[in-house]
Amino acid sequence: MLSVLPKILLGVGLLGGTAGVVGAFAVLRKRSLIGDTLAHAALPGICLAYLLFASRDLLVLSLGALAAGLVGVLLVTLIPSWTRTREDAALGLVLSTFFGAGVVLLSVVEGNKAGLDAYLFGEVASLTTRDIARVAVMGAVVLTVVALFYKELKLLAFDESFAAAQGWPTLLIDLGLMAAIAAVTVFSLPLCGVILIAAILIFPCTTARFWSHRLGAVLVLSGVLGVACAVGGVLATRAPGLVIALLLPESKAAVSSPSLPPGPMIVLTSAAVLVVSVLVAPERGLLAAAWRRVQTRRQVATEHVLRQLWEQSEDQLPHRPAIANADLRKAMHEDAATLNLTLRDLRRRGLIDRPDGHSLRLTEAGLQQAARVTRVHRLWELFLVTDAGIADDHVHRDADDLEHFLPAELIKTLEEKLAADGKLPGELVTSDQSPVTR
Repeated sequence: MLSVLPKILLGVGLLGGTAGVVGAFAVLRKRSLIGDTLAHAALPGICLAYLLFASRDLLVLSLGALAAGLVGVLLVTLIPSWTRTREDAALGLVLSTFFGAGVVLLSVVEGNKAGLDAYLFGEVASLTTRDIARVAVMGAVVLTVVALFYKELKLLAFDESFAAAQGWPTLLIDLGLMAAIAAVTVFSLPLCGVILIAAILIFPCTTARFWSHRLGAVLVLSGVLGVACAVGGVLATRAPGLVIALLLPESKAAVSSPSLPPGPMIVLTSAAVLVVSVLVAPERGLLAAAWRRVQTRRQVATEHVLRQLWEQSEDQLPHRPAIANADLRKAMHEDAATLNLTLRDLRRRGLIDRPDGHSLRLTEAGLQQAARVTRVHRLWELFLVTDAGIADDHVHRDADDLEHFLPAELIKTLEEKLAADGKLPGELVTSDQSPVTR
C-alpha cells in the first residue's frame, strides 16, 4: 500500500486541482449541476466503449465517456436555445435520459462482472501510472486553456449579455467551457464515480468564495482546495487502521481493518472544509457576521447613551452635571441588561464616571464624544427635513436608523451642502468640543 499510495495521491491531486478551477466557472455560470449531468450522461458512453472494444483501459472508457458527455453538453446548450425549455429543465432531461440508458447498458454488459459498476462510486485504487500521465496531460491542457482565455471566460461568467452585445462568440465560448468541464468530469469518474462527481466540481469554488470575492483569488483557492480535499479524502480512507494503530500499537487489527471508500471520503472531506469556512471565514463566515452584529449593537447602544447624556446635560453646559440613573433609564429604550453592559463599557473607556451611587456624569473625553454623536444626529435630522422631505414627527426615528453608520467624508459633505444652501444653523458649524444646538 505504501508504494501505491503516493501514486494515488498524485492522481487524485491532479484531478482535484483541475476540477476545482474548471468547476469554479460552472458555479459562477449558475451551472453547478452540469458536472453531475455530464457524469450521468457519460455512463452509456462507458458501456458502449466496453461493448465495442472489450477493454477496461481508462483511455478507452474515457473516450467513450467523453463522446457521450459532449453529446450531453451539446443537448444541454442547444435545447434551451432551440426550444422554450428552461436550462434547469434541460439539465434534468439530459441527466435522467442518459443515466437511464446507462443503467440499461450496464445490465446488458453485466456490470458487476465487467467491473464497470466501479464507475458509479469510483475506484481510486485502480489508477495506474499510465492513467495518471493521461490525467496530467488533460489537466495541463485544460488549465492552459483557462489561462489563455481567462478574460473571455471572466466576461462570460459575469456579463454574458454585454459580451454578446460586443460581438463576442458567447455560444462558442460556452461550448468550449462545457467541453472543458466534460473532459474533467470524464477523467474524474474513476475518482468519485458518476454519483459523487458534482462534489469535486462544486465544493472547492463554493468554499473559496467564503474567503475571497476576487475571481483570480477564487480560482487559485479553488485549485488548492481541490488538491487538498482530494488528497485529504484519500488519506482519510486509512483512518480506521490509523486509529487502531495509535490506540493499540501491538494489535494486528490495524493491518486487517477495512479501508473506507475513497470517493465518498473525498466528498466528506470537502464538506468538512466547507463547514469550517462557513463558520470561520473572516468576511463571510457566520462567526464573523455574528461578531459584526454584536459590535454594531454595541456601537448603537453606546451612541444612544452618549447622546442622551448630552441632551440631559445641554442646558447646563459647559458644566457637566450629574444625571440620575433613574432619569437616564426612563429616557432610554434599551433593555436593562444591555444598558448596564453599555454603562460598564463607557466607564471602562473613561467616557463617564459616577459621582455617587445614584447618578452618572460625562467626563471631558465623554463630553467631546457625546458632542460629536449629537452633532451628527442633528445634521442628519436637518438634512432629512430640508432636503429629503421627511415629516417632522418621523425624522428622529429615521435619523436614528442611519446616523451610526455615516462615514466622516459623508458628514463633511453633508455639512458643506447644508451650509451652501443656507440651511445650516451657525451653531452646528463647530468642532466637536463646541456647543451643539438644535
